Amino acid sequence: MYGVVTRNEEELDWAEFELGFYEVKDVTGRAVEPVASAVNMVSCFGDTAAGEAKPDLVPVSDEGEPATRERPYFDWGYICPTRERYRAGLLETIEDCADANEAVRLDDVGFPREEYCYCEHCRDSYAGWRADRDGGEPADYDLDEADDADRFDWRADVITEFVEEAVDRIPGRAYFTLYPDPYPGHLYRRAGLDLDAIAEHVDEFVVPLYDLVYETTYWLEVIASGFVDALSKPFSIELYAVDVDIDNLAHATEVADEYAEDVYFGYDASQARATIRRMKADSQDGQTFGDVE
Repeated sequence: MYGVVTRNEEELDWAEFELGFYEVKDVTGRAVEPVASAVNMVSCFGDTAAGEAKPDLVPVSDEGEPATRERPYFDWGYICPTRERYRAGLLETIEDCADANEAVRLDDVGFPREEYCYCEHCRDSYAGWRADRDGGEPADYDLDEADDADRFDWRADVITEFVEEAVDRIPGRAYFTLYPDPYPGHLYRRAGLDLDAIAEHVDEFVVPLYDLVYETTYWLEVIASGFVDALSKPFSIELYAVDVDIDNLAHATEVADEYAEDVYFGYDASQARATIRRMKADSQDGQTFGDVE
C-alpha cells in the first residue's frame, strides 16, 4: 500500500494514495485542526515554538545545555517528556484527532538525546520512580548519582507510560514514528524507547528513511533490514519525495517494499503520485500485434 504524508488537505483525496497522514502538529509548533479523511499526525515532544515561549519546558543536559535549535545537532527544539501540563495538552490534542478519525500517528516521542534530561522535574520524577521501585524516600535518590542502567530504565518508563496514556485515547489504529536507528540499544539509550514495551501498545511502527536524491540505496536496505531484526512486528517505511528524481524515488520504493509492509511518501504529493504512476506503468505487460522478426 502506498500513502502520503502531507500538510495539504486536498492531497488526501488523490486516488494514487490508499492512506493519508495529515500533520496536525509539527515540530515547529504549528498546529491545525484534525481532519476526518486521514490519519492525523501529532509531533509530541518536538515543539520549537513552545520551548521558545516557555524556556523552562525545554530539556537540559547534565552540562546544563538546553535542547534547542541552537545546539548544532538539533533541527528543532524539544519539550521535556516529564512535564505534566504539556503532556496533558498533548493528550487533549490526541483525543481531538481521534474524534475526527479513529486512527492517529504519534511522532517525535522520546527524550532528545542520551544526555537529557536533568531538569528539576526529571530529578523529581527519577527520585519518585526509585522510591517506588526500591523503597525509601524520594529524597534518598539523586539523578546526578544514578548509574546508567537506572537512569535509562527510568527514562524508558516515562516514555512507555506516555505512549500507553496516548494509545488509550486512540480507538483505532495507533501508528508510532521511530528514529531511523535499528542498532541494538541505540533507541533505548538515545530516546528512551523500549521497543518491545511500546510494541504492546501501538499497531504499526513507521520509519522515515529520508534522502534528498536516493542515488544509492544500499544504506536504505541496510537500515530496513536492521529494523526487521529489531522489531517484533511489521513496520512501514516513509520516503522523502520533495524534488527527488522520479526514477530514483521509484527504485527507493522498490527497495523499501522488500522490507516494509507499506511505503509512505513525505511532503511532495505530486512527485509521489508521478512515481506511483510510473511504477504502475512499468509493471504492466505490453501487447504485441502482428509478426515479430
